[in-house]
Amino acid sequence: MQTVTRIVAIRHGETAWNVDTRIQGHLDIPLNATGRWQACRMAEALADEGISAVYSSDLSRALETAEALGAVLGLSVVTDDRLRERAFGAYEALTFTEVESRWPAEARRWTQREPEFAPDGGESLNAFYARCVGAVHQLAEAHPGQTIAVVAHGGVMDCLYRAATRLDLQARRSWTLGNASINRLLHTGEGLTLVGWSDTRHLEDAALDETADGGTTHLPRT
Repeated sequence: MQTVTRIVAIRHGETAWNVDTRIQGHLDIPLNATGRWQACRMAEALADEGISAVYSSDLSRALETAEALGAVLGLSVVTDDRLRERAFGAYEALTFTEVESRWPAEARRWTQREPEFAPDGGESLNAFYARCVGAVHQLAEAHPGQTIAVVAHGGVMDCLYRAATRLDLQARRSWTLGNASINRLLHTGEGLTLVGWSDTRHLEDAALDETADGGTTHLPRT
């Protein structure tokens, strides 16, 4: 009989750059007031989930979100830089429109989700996927039979969804990535399985949702 680990995967709360649609990547942008409120509501919603450990990206927008949950559960947050957003190098702090204007050929490769394409100073999709999904597998394996929370970023949530549904990295996104959304997965020796996705009922429609096309770019607001 396989041992199952329950994973509650949470995207960080809203930031000012989410609102402005600026690419955050590895830049350390804090939550805004809405994001802090969202984090508190998420924490209250998960108070009785039986979570044994809380893991988070070390970037402040995720860590602040995780600390709200840790405070409610009485748990310390363990940071792991493998849970960071994809590194976008030269694109960070820009909007997609600005990237498209400066590097139109590269922007096309990005929107086409070429697995080996990496912005100057950034990370390829393949490398990012291996990093964050590998980290979640390892964290889950350390907690057999338990429930853990993983607080990270839109790009990480996207990778977890693909890993759990066995969906190709180049497939266009058709699911939401709401700020402070709650996503549920199971982990066994066979990998990840999706249980529930983008639950934002605790936010009463206050989350900044990001759809598959993110307007016109088909990219996450990272």
